[in-house]
Amino acid sequence: MKITDLLKPQSILLHAAPTDKADAIYTLGDLMDKSGNLSDKAEYLKAVFAREEAGSTGLGDGIATPHAKSNGVKEAGLAAMVVPNGVDFDALDGQPSRLFFMIAAPEGAADTHVEVLSKLATMVIDPDFKNALIQSATVDRFLELITAKEEGNFDPSVEGYIKTEDEKAPSITDAIEAKATEAIEKVVPKVSVDNPYYEVLAVTGCPTGIAHTYMAAESLERKAKEMGISLKVEKNGASGIKDALTAEEIEHAKCIIVASDRQVEMARFDGKPIIQTKVANGINKAEELLREAMSGTAPVYHASQSDKDSAESAIDAKDSFGRQIYKHLMNGVSHMLPFVIGGGILIALAFLFDTFNPTNPSGFGSGTPLSAFLMKIGGASFGFMLPVLAGYIAMSIADRPGLVAGFVGGLLASQGGSGFLGALIAGFAAGYLVLLVKKLVSGLPQALEGTKPVLFYPVLGVLFIGIAITFIINPPVSALNEWLMNSLQTMGTTSRILLGLVFGAMMSVDMGGPVNKAAYVIGTGALATGEYGIMAAVMAGGMVPPLAIALCTTFFPSRFTEAERKSGITNYIMGLSFITEGAIPFAAADPIRVLPSCIIGAGTAGALSMFFECTLRAPHGGIFVVPTIGNPLLYLASIAIGSVVACIILAIVKPRLNK
Repeated sequence: MKITDLLKPQSILLHAAPTDKADAIYTLGDLMDKSGNLSDKAEYLKAVFAREEAGSTGLGDGIATPHAKSNGVKEAGLAAMVVPNGVDFDALDGQPSRLFFMIAAPEGAADTHVEVLSKLATMVIDPDFKNALIQSATVDRFLELITAKEEGNFDPSVEGYIKTEDEKAPSITDAIEAKATEAIEKVVPKVSVDNPYYEVLAVTGCPTGIAHTYMAAESLERKAKEMGISLKVEKNGASGIKDALTAEEIEHAKCIIVASDRQVEMARFDGKPIIQTKVANGINKAEELLREAMSGTAPVYHASQSDKDSAESAIDAKDSFGRQIYKHLMNGVSHMLPFVIGGGILIALAFLFDTFNPTNPSGFGSGTPLSAFLMKIGGASFGFMLPVLAGYIAMSIADRPGLVAGFVGGLLASQGGSGFLGALIAGFAAGYLVLLVKKLVSGLPQALEGTKPVLFYPVLGVLFIGIAITFIINPPVSALNEWLMNSLQTMGTTSRILLGLVFGAMMSVDMGGPVNKAAYVIGTGALATGEYGIMAAVMAGGMVPPLAIALCTTFFPSRFTEAERKSGITNYIMGLSFITEGAIPFAAADPIRVLPSCIIGAGTAGALSMFFECTLRAPHGGIFVVPTIGNPLLYLASIAIGSVVACIILAIVKPRLNK
């Protein structure tokens, strides 16, 4: 698809004279409407004005690119306007804007359209091309220049700017030299004798991911080439991330420029010099940014712990297959947990504010207006658990096209009785099935490229996962679930104590790592099936490590430094809130003594919770959800005993420090 396929003659106005910014946008909106691209002009213009509130699209140097994605757009399109005398468009350089390109894209625009729009955005950065367009006498000439630029025939050194047939044909020598240069440039910009990696990395992104994203990338790349700096730019566009930065490239880069007005995954840049700025500066201040990046004066970025945790699911090419599977799983779990926690606690509160009626035990939790209200909201949130889990596992594997297949697979697993385990399998199955679909349709003609993300991927992905979950996954997994539930319900006291011991201890093995998360995921999954004892043992085991540390720093202070004693106090709050990670600094400083002590104490708490037949309907909350726990006093006793056991063992094995 070419730019002229989107830019129709009736959508071009060469001698416009808008009175102000709003008038310019309305004029462009009328031009866009004439091309038949809009289903609701008012809705689209509303989105354009909202985009302007986020930051002016008056880029400076006389260029403006108002744009938006909107439900009011039928299909992607362009409108162009030349204002010979200029108009104030709140441009970043304060100068009037003369050349306008309005860009319209529907919500969920196909990749092909977005790539064409981004190509146009990078073309207007060329000052010679911009001036030639402004000087166009006719609409045909305007379109002719765009075609020439797109086909590589635009040349400001040639009379009329467009190469003739004779000028297009290079000599044999020129052709050989051009091919050699092209081959060299594929390698040389990245590597040098002294440094085989990019010197500077950049990330660009704008709220809609259409124009500014690619214009900033083009401006930085062009200026870096002029300055002799090797540069790679990651574009956070509407169709996803293009040219993603790798961990190895980040490790060896001197500096990273983040020119973005949308959220960028930052934890990967921990410990690297970072320049953070708005995307418009990537367009207009590229040289300034590159000079600062090379000067060595950029501040070092330090990611917060939450940023690092959210980055755990990022897949690196060097990861083993097992590590990739774990990260795909954690991507699903991290997106699922807010639904589980929010919904689970509201459901627990519904039971708290209800009164048990022996004549209607199945109605417990909905017996009063307040409890029924809380149950309805909590149940709605909880109902998203399995679709979200499967959807984001699939998305981690197959990017956005995997999301819909994963959601459908998770829902079918929930409705088909295979539950948490079925949804987990469905997420992986959906992701890899969508990858298969991508491979199957990769040989289709280029003309159908734009239909892949809006037709082939969702239709075939949903169909394939529907077949897989209905006929392959649900039957055996639902049978397995039924067997497990029957086994748990008929399990003897000794077996349940052992189960609690194992799950409680798992929570303390790596305190937030894979083993901890595995136990927690199983506990939350059991909640959905009506088994509440496992979750109680899991939370008890997770509360013990920080509480044990806090107790030990308080009653055996000679084992800890002054800094450790001060931070130990905060572990009371962390432990009571079920935040196991509070013990991580102590475990990292002395793992040989701290980890075994905490594992024994956490296992003790989990075993006692099962022995006392404690139950927990909420997947989080610590002491704040104790009123919703079955046998709450004995549950608190279990946690206290486990914490004291871990504290005493740690005090015995940890030597006194010299004053």
